[in-house]
Amino acid sequence: MNSEHKNQIARRSFLKSAGLALIGIQTGLHRVSEAVASGTTSSTKHPKVIVIGFDGMDPFLTEKMMDAGELPAFNALRKQNGYRRLGTSNPPQSPVAWACFINGADPGTHGIFDFIHRDPSRQCAPYYSAAQTMESNEGIEFGEHRIPLNFWPFNHTPTQTLLRREGVPFWHHLDEAGIPSMFYDLPANYPPSKSKYGRHYCLSGMGTPDMLGTYGTYQHYSEDGPLRTQKESGGQRSMLFFENETAKVTLTGPPNSLLRQPQPITVDFLVHRDVQSDAAVIEIQDHDIILKPGQWSNWIRLDFPLSQPGPDKKLKGICRFYLQEVAPNFRLYVTPINIDPSDPILPITEPAAFSKKISSKLGLFYTTGFQEDHKALTNQIFNEAEFAEQAQIVLNERMELFNYAFNHYKDGLLFFYFSSTDLQSHMFWWDSEQDHPARPKALARKYFEHIKDIYRKADKIVSRVLKGYGDEARVLIMSDHGFANFRRQFNLNTWLRDNGYLGPSNASSIMKDVNWSKTRAYGLGVNGLYLNLKGREKYGIVKAGEKEALLDELVEKLEALRDVDGQRVIKKVRRSDQIYHGPHTALAPDLIIGYSRGYRASWSTCLGELDNEVLLDNDSAWGADHCCDSTEVPGILFCNHPIAKQSPSLTDLAPTVLARFGLNKPESMTGSDIF
Repeated sequence: MNSEHKNQIARRSFLKSAGLALIGIQTGLHRVSEAVASGTTSSTKHPKVIVIGFDGMDPFLTEKMMDAGELPAFNALRKQNGYRRLGTSNPPQSPVAWACFINGADPGTHGIFDFIHRDPSRQCAPYYSAAQTMESNEGIEFGEHRIPLNFWPFNHTPTQTLLRREGVPFWHHLDEAGIPSMFYDLPANYPPSKSKYGRHYCLSGMGTPDMLGTYGTYQHYSEDGPLRTQKESGGQRSMLFFENETAKVTLTGPPNSLLRQPQPITVDFLVHRDVQSDAAVIEIQDHDIILKPGQWSNWIRLDFPLSQPGPDKKLKGICRFYLQEVAPNFRLYVTPINIDPSDPILPITEPAAFSKKISSKLGLFYTTGFQEDHKALTNQIFNEAEFAEQAQIVLNERMELFNYAFNHYKDGLLFFYFSSTDLQSHMFWWDSEQDHPARPKALARKYFEHIKDIYRKADKIVSRVLKGYGDEARVLIMSDHGFANFRRQFNLNTWLRDNGYLGPSNASSIMKDVNWSKTRAYGLGVNGLYLNLKGREKYGIVKAGEKEALLDELVEKLEALRDVDGQRVIKKVRRSDQIYHGPHTALAPDLIIGYSRGYRASWSTCLGELDNEVLLDNDSAWGADHCCDSTEVPGILFCNHPIAKQSPSLTDLAPTVLARFGLNKPESMTGSDIF
């Protein structure tokens, strides 16, 4: 036996023993994860704190409805000095606001300043701020395939999504102290941060992608659809052809990242229609789905086979079908393909087994971060009634999850999140006598009443929580911001171009034809303005000595801006170096544009495009927003205990929760105990 042969045997022996040890460790960790998920790791009793987050619930409407006697549970808390308007983040965007809640401090500690960030070393290169997918080319080429080195000892993956929220979340301190914390649908926490001590678990919410790696891509099939599949913001459309009342259709699935040039995995299915019976049968894999117009299927589990050498492997996803019309124009909607919570291919919970445990009780459910399909309404796939119905399906599922959370809660911290008060408000809010940008006034009023009905449902949820735990738990009801009409758009980059700050004079996009040697400032994201600073931006031209004067000049001119009717467009422009504190300010915009109520950045300017006009009407079904000045859209805070602090803010909630459990506020937190 030569020495090389001996070395091979030794390596095999080592790998076998290491593998057995790893299996033992994994088994132990799995048991710990299951114990954490079921709340059985300790018999110690802890105080109880319940936080219910109603995203976007507005104080002005809430107060009006309380005064009218429509929200009795909320009003009872108000009468006990348990209500305040809650100061929101700068800017009041959801990922920014929820990260402030998580860290108990301003964006300088968590590093999220907008929905969209840019990479200054690449001169813009926009990406989603809260999470970023990193590509890796490491692997072994095998014919047309690229085999990722995702096994020990390499542990490389073809793509990896990283949570970009910096700093320490407040539940880490609970975890360290042995106090259980349970979070359901938490925004700005994908992939979910790990529990170091085994007492924290979480189902990720806003920011969780679908199987295509997007934040929700529906698929729509109709006889009058485009001949070739056409992608649009939030979805794609395809034409289908019937031959003898049967159509062959292709569903686009997740990309096959094992190919050297990744291509989507597709699943073919058949649609059989019976015009006389006004019904259709969808034949897909081992499912036969019978639908009539206006009917939704249950969740359907689908397999997406990976093309790879060796044993077959399949990715599992889930979707629902909605039949809109059989004839004369067949129309079929398919939800985004969600990650299967019973067998997730991507990390959607901490611990990983938690989603499986929930699914074993509730079945399949939405796992994408944006569940109400507002894009289908914006793109006129849905009408208002169809969107409201789909949003009600989301709320029904959320209530089932809430019942699960409520019934499995013992002690420690319980956080539960509702999105209905936000995403439906974006589409249906209109508290004005002015004409709505996208629908007749009567229809706008009708669906604003729908928003009020959601608030009444929220009141019933609060009533249930108070009846169940009001005597033994500290209950906090909060929203991250309020709401305002979005009637007029402001294109920051067009304004910068027309005022000589961005060149050339015919520029149409900072991504395509801007001349950086003639550009001193540019806009990207919903509220951000950046100087083209030399030494920071790749093609920067503004010298350090010119910065202060340029910032002062921009603030003065922007705050002086008026619309054609004399209305003030921008209420306040804030310097980030004056409002942010902490170690993670490197990606912050130089100026935060705080719009007046009724105004917001134009759709084009968010991604660096220029409109022909500086100010224009918003003609989108997305007719309301909260990305204006923080003072315009405060949130709500209710509690079953008198609130001592007169002007609380989002950053106060984390130290308040810690104090309830007898824990000191860490130095990184800038908020304080509201009691």
